[in-house]
Amino acid sequence: MTSQPPSPISASQPMRLRADLGRTFEMRFTSTPRGARLARRLAAHRLDTWGIPYGAGPHEGIVLVLGELTANAVRHGHVPSRDFHLLLHVSASAHTVRIEVTDARTERTPPDPETLAAPGEEDTGGRGLLLVAALATRWGWRLRPDGPGKTVWAECVVTPQS
Repeated sequence: MTSQPPSPISASQPMRLRADLGRTFEMRFTSTPRGARLARRLAAHRLDTWGIPYGAGPHEGIVLVLGELTANAVRHGHVPSRDFHLLLHVSASAHTVRIEVTDARTERTPPDPETLAAPGEEDTGGRGLLLVAALATRWGWRLRPDGPGKTVWAECVVTPQS
C-alpha cells in the first residue's frame, strides 16, 4: 500500500501548527496488520488537517514513528480478541506531537531506550525501535496501571515554519 499523495492545498502551504490549545485523536483498532494500516492512514490525515501537511519532513517522520509503534503492537502485543489503542496529541504551544500505542500484552515488553541495541547482521527484525529512537525526540514505555498491557510512547518536536 502506498502512502497518501500530498494534497494540492496542504503541499503549497507552509507548515503551521494551528494555534489551538492542543489537538487529540484517539481510537481503538483491531490488532491486525489492517488495523495498523488504518491507524497510520487516519493519523496521517489528522496531522494534515492540524497543519502538519503531507509531504513535509515532520509529517513523514511522525507517521513513520506511529507506523512502527502500531506494527509492534500488532506483532508483539497481540492478544486474540483484544484491540490496540492509539492516542495522538499535538500541543501547538510546545510544538510537540505525542504518540501513544497501548496493547493488551504485559509479558512482552520493549527494551528501555537506554539499553536499545542494534540487531545482528543475520537478524531479520529488531530495527523498528531504532527508527523510532532516531526520529523521535524521546520515547519510552510503561505498564498499564488499569489493566493488562503496556503503552509505548514517542514524542516528536515540530519546528514551526514562518
